[in-house]
Amino acid sequence: MLAERVSRNPHGTIVERKVSLGRTWSKVSAQTFMDEVMRLACGFIGLGLEPGTRVGIMAHTSYEWFALDMAIAQAGLISVPIYETSSAEQIEWIVRDSAVRVIITENGAMAQIAHSVAKNVPLLQHIYALDSDGLSCIAAAGTTVSQRAAHERAQALCADDVYSIVYTSGTTGRPKGVELTHRNAAALATNGIDWLPEVLAGEQIRLLLFLPLAHVYARFLQLLAVAGDGVLGHCPDARTLLPDLQSFAPTYVLAVPRVFEKIYNAADAKAGSGMSLKTFRWAAKVAIEYSRALDSQDGPSRSLRIAHKTANRLVYRQIRALLGPRAKFAISGGGPLGERLGHFYRGIGLSILEGYGLTETIGPACVNTDRLSKIGTVGPPVCGNSIRVADDGEIYVRGLGVFSRYHNNEEATRESFTEDGWFKTGDIGTIDDDGYLKITGRKKELIVTAGGKNVAPAILEDRLRGHPLVSQVMVIGDGEPFIAALVTLDPEMLPQWLRNHGLPDMTVAEASSHPEVLAALDRAVARTNKAVSRAESIRTYRILTTDFTEANGLLTPSLKVKRQAVMKAHADAVKDIYSSVQAGPSEKDTQA
Repeated sequence: MLAERVSRNPHGTIVERKVSLGRTWSKVSAQTFMDEVMRLACGFIGLGLEPGTRVGIMAHTSYEWFALDMAIAQAGLISVPIYETSSAEQIEWIVRDSAVRVIITENGAMAQIAHSVAKNVPLLQHIYALDSDGLSCIAAAGTTVSQRAAHERAQALCADDVYSIVYTSGTTGRPKGVELTHRNAAALATNGIDWLPEVLAGEQIRLLLFLPLAHVYARFLQLLAVAGDGVLGHCPDARTLLPDLQSFAPTYVLAVPRVFEKIYNAADAKAGSGMSLKTFRWAAKVAIEYSRALDSQDGPSRSLRIAHKTANRLVYRQIRALLGPRAKFAISGGGPLGERLGHFYRGIGLSILEGYGLTETIGPACVNTDRLSKIGTVGPPVCGNSIRVADDGEIYVRGLGVFSRYHNNEEATRESFTEDGWFKTGDIGTIDDDGYLKITGRKKELIVTAGGKNVAPAILEDRLRGHPLVSQVMVIGDGEPFIAALVTLDPEMLPQWLRNHGLPDMTVAEASSHPEVLAALDRAVARTNKAVSRAESIRTYRILTTDFTEANGLLTPSLKVKRQAVMKAHADAVKDIYSSVQAGPSEKDTQA
């Protein structure tokens, strides 16, 4: 794909690198980038790495990550992404299981962790840090290697050779290594351009990546950028994201639902109190009503159109501006967006295309298109994939993007496929008359109460997480007489919320028992429960005074909640909730 990109337009810009000082971006042509890739590929060959050797990348999203990914493939090697937030134990498991021989880390601190792992995994022989001229050291090893050798490595590859081993998030156990082939990567990316031409095709297309490239979601969008003709940028530090969006000016952005929730909640908090807050919430309501009306036969009424135009002038254009001056589309994935947020963003004039995929499908199995986007669904199957729903509601996928096997795990591979070759995703959903898929939950997360009621927790969790005070929610109740929830407060949003409500500053622990905070959450739970039946509603909740984080082992690097770990860590809170079957909707408490 990269060679074809160079042949189409060698002098056209493929990537822009942020200048270290200031907010300007330096253009890198396709040919210049290919030259860099070839130098690194020759370096890997010079290190004595034979075809099929595994190379780990442990760094934030960056230009260097991009170059390494392409160079590893060019040299016929296999890349193994590792989250830069991974613990030594997690790194050792991935390195040992995939037989990594080389790791490139972002800095010396990460390199030290890799060196400690190498003591227990002798096969790990080379460790380079990007902040210590790691790329130069690799390239230097290839000074006596001809580029012809790197070309021959690429020519020798077959479509079904492994391109990358990407490890799952490990929400229910040890991460599994998903073997993704060059066919999966190249075919899906090439088809992706054809499926979403308005979003992805053309030299004017610009994408700024800020999600971790260790996650397959961002990784695939990077491959899409290679397959197309647009320009790619990288933002390794979330603290510079807003100014980077302004200076790079992407035409579309990709994010996980939590990012869209944060933008909405930050806008709500920034509105303050009084008339400003009332104006924002009125405008948000108008946006949602306007978007819903677009799906009706008659469309928005005259009065709604007038209100929408006024709200655009007062509120919407400022929110859209946060994503940069050119942003027209946003692709949401990595979890359910929820209808409320989907309608809000469409209502303010940003087309959100929600999609669905897994590590095992490398990219989207389904995605809403710019031609027809149905809020509340993840779209139709795309890019050469097919979907069907089993009798028990589980979603099956088959097609170009679907992996072939788990690395070193024949049992898991066998259990994950039907006899006729469909991948069993573990998600449950429905398909409408137009072939659009709606996700209703995760099969393993489905709660069955003592009364036999099946409850999909995602519906409740997504709605309750929309409150500005809430950081994380985990709905519980499997085998219990009623549904309850564990809730954590958002420490970033709390100070502004307190000021907006005329309350003094307080810690998360203090806020967890404050009457006005509890009353606000009571109202949020009541609104959330309107989406479900009485048997499915949250009867009580507990506010935990510690958040779910990667550091405490309760979140995966892709920000998914490790449900079993939470249940174990907060077993006392869960026990307290169910100490009385008479628990009612007004009961609440805090738990450290």
